[in-house]
Amino acid sequence: MKTLIVGIGGMTNGGKTTLACRLKKALPNSFLLCQDTFFKADSEVEVGEDGFQQYDVITALDMEAMMNTVYAWMKNMTAVHTEQAAPVLSENKGLYILVIEGFLIYNYKPLNDVFNLRYYLSIPYEECKGRRHSRVYNPPDPPGYFDGHVWPMYLKNRKEMEEKVANIIYLDGTNPPEELFARVYENILKEVQRLQGFNKVGRT
Repeated sequence: MKTLIVGIGGMTNGGKTTLACRLKKALPNSFLLCQDTFFKADSEVEVGEDGFQQYDVITALDMEAMMNTVYAWMKNMTAVHTEQAAPVLSENKGLYILVIEGFLIYNYKPLNDVFNLRYYLSIPYEECKGRRHSRVYNPPDPPGYFDGHVWPMYLKNRKEMEEKVANIIYLDGTNPPEELFARVYENILKEVQRLQGFNKVGRT
């Protein structure tokens, strides 16, 4: 059985989760894995020199557990139950898709190495800050957290990613969600058809 692993990366509140969930619902034989579910316990997250707990660094995540989940899926895709929300595309029979969503998925080499397709969503500073402040986090962001930790770490992590990772398709997260979804969905279908040896692109 063939597999396709798609990365939906991006900054905080950039729209990656919304896009990844829509892809999961639209793509048959697909499974969604979210990096946020692998955060370590709050007591294990270090406090940095900036005075804030360091949630926006790779060491705040249990990447070993995440990779074990990815490798388990790669060995036995059918063992993972997925609810089909779309008709099975004839082009997609016998091919399984793993959509991995997260803010540091390209900053960890063992994970970056498994991707067939890589997407990255970003939005401007003011838009990001506004979206961040409109959401409720547990634990909640302390005063000054966005400017003192979140944004500086985003810039640092993105610079590191751009220096080490190629073949990323960058997306403007301020575009309408429907437009972002349509573009990525069509690209994935083309890759599915390439892997399956089909020449004609089509939808059901």
